[in-house]
Amino acid sequence: MSFSSHSEYLPLVSVLLNPVRHAFASQEKLKAEWQALNYTCCPDYEKALNEYDAFEKLLLGRGVTCEYLPPSVATSTDALYSRDASIVTNYGVILCQMGKPGRRKEPGVHEAYYRSQSIPVLGRITPPGTLEGGDVAWLDSQTLAVAHSYRTNPEGIAQLKTMLAPYPIQVLVVELPHYKGPGDVFHLMSAISPVAKNTAVVYSPLLPIAFRNTLLAMGYQLVEVPEEEFDSMACNVLAISPGTCIMVSGNPKTQGALRKKGFEVLTYSGKEISIKGGGGPTCLTRPLKRQASPYILR
Repeated sequence: MSFSSHSEYLPLVSVLLNPVRHAFASQEKLKAEWQALNYTCCPDYEKALNEYDAFEKLLLGRGVTCEYLPPSVATSTDALYSRDASIVTNYGVILCQMGKPGRRKEPGVHEAYYRSQSIPVLGRITPPGTLEGGDVAWLDSQTLAVAHSYRTNPEGIAQLKTMLAPYPIQVLVVELPHYKGPGDVFHLMSAISPVAKNTAVVYSPLLPIAFRNTLLAMGYQLVEVPEEEFDSMACNVLAISPGTCIMVSGNPKTQGALRKKGFEVLTYSGKEISIKGGGGPTCLTRPLKRQASPYILR
């Protein structure tokens, strides 16, 4: 199978999704789980279905192939955020070990899907290591940023480095701040979204100085998210090509800044599927393939 995954912005060919109808399943499940999972309030299931349909249509309308995880009674409503349970590399998939206890069974569902599609599994993060996909982002084809956060610990990072050591990949560790503490959803990609070659949407107040300086040294232009748009997920931006991206609606300043740089910005209403659960468009998608030089997984 031809794969290319070492990018956050090259043309998106295919993604793995866990749709609302599978992850949320019902209003009853949402009512039973939302508080324990630290949602801001209980999502409305019917509204969530409509929001997700609109989000999915943005992908399909741009020619992105959507693959779907099967329903699972073992996983929580957080399984909607399919990025977090696995990492796709040109050499195989790395299965994560979730730092959030309520999400520990998600990597097993991802593994079953990958094996059913004959997609090679490079390895898995095992306890006491933890690592979540939202803490991992490609800065270029050979530089993988991984955050030390409340969801991703030093042992998980060490295991990731060991798995990738045989390959030409630099693992750059980013020390995230405490911010709101262990109960909050704060991943690396809460504060940075690469959207084109050497362009990233960032919320600088929560970027470590050393990491921000590294981005500048790499030649990155930073699109700064204003404070009033951080909580509405303006920093969580999914690039579907180097000039087109998807955002949660209601962030006019960040959208305007991107448009001034020539980006086409597509938006969806994410009150139920993004804001309440803390997962924007990058969280909702596990990219499987982006268009680039072909790599062959064996």
